[in-house]
Amino acid sequence: MYGSNLDKQEPDSGDWIRQSINGFIARSPENTMADHSGEPAWDRALVGFAAGDDPMWQQFKEYVGPFHWTPWEIYTQQHPQSPARPDELTVISWVLPQRKAVRKANRRARKYPAEQWARTRIYGEAFNTALRRHVADCLRDNDHPAVAPMLASNWTVVQSRQFSYASCWSERHAAHAAGLGTFGLCDGLITAAGKAIRAGSVVARIRIAPSSRFYSHHRAYCLFFAENTCGKCIDRCPARAITEAGHDKEKCRKYLAETRQHVKDTYGFDGYGCGLCQVGVPCEAGIPVRSARKALERGELPPPAPPLA
Repeated sequence: MYGSNLDKQEPDSGDWIRQSINGFIARSPENTMADHSGEPAWDRALVGFAAGDDPMWQQFKEYVGPFHWTPWEIYTQQHPQSPARPDELTVISWVLPQRKAVRKANRRARKYPAEQWARTRIYGEAFNTALRRHVADCLRDNDHPAVAPMLASNWTVVQSRQFSYASCWSERHAAHAAGLGTFGLCDGLITAAGKAIRAGSVVARIRIAPSSRFYSHHRAYCLFFAENTCGKCIDRCPARAITEAGHDKEKCRKYLAETRQHVKDTYGFDGYGCGLCQVGVPCEAGIPVRSARKALERGELPPPAPPLA
């Protein structure tokens, strides 16, 4: 009977997966900026876990759209020969914080991304793809069927009536479910290491104790929503795609496309990027909401935030 072997096991701590992720970051030659500096794209990762039957996955489907996969849906699509119940699945999620030098360079930018930022967008994300494969392979080698949703052949971006466009799996939403952060005014994920990040995830047939979510609202770490202050990302956006009403994804997408020529002409490689709203702001390298930051340090929920005026 499927799943019976997992029924007898206690949840895994996930420590070996954390070690595998950060070991790969430390040792892989693919972790590179692909320039003369020889510096890596990433130094370390924050890692979290979410249960495959967490009600939040259904909330995403209802909020984002019916096209958004639950962990069980993408796992079943890719591993029909190794069926599993939702409660037998875990989503392993990680956040890759931008290095200090990269953030500093992009902080000085006003219209187009700094070269280091554009390189992490292209070569750093190429490594993130390799990391997804590494984690999935590592799990499979230990008899845990796994899939990286972003690498699935049927992963796609779709038109969304509510959000202009959206994808069938979001790395930021997976990280939110795994307790790694909440969303800001510009839609970026604010984590304990800040908002200047990239993220990745893998779904596997393994039970790992889920990470605690030390927030009760998806905007808890953003000063604009928690304290009705800030909005610094509005001024940082060269595309004017951020207002007090939120993030205009279509304006943002069009501007990103415009940066390609600048990156090619100025830095000499095919790429793109922006990220100006992720640096030069209070949430660049940490959680700016003091009550939320202190609650996370204590391992407890912060007090409820007052409503916006």
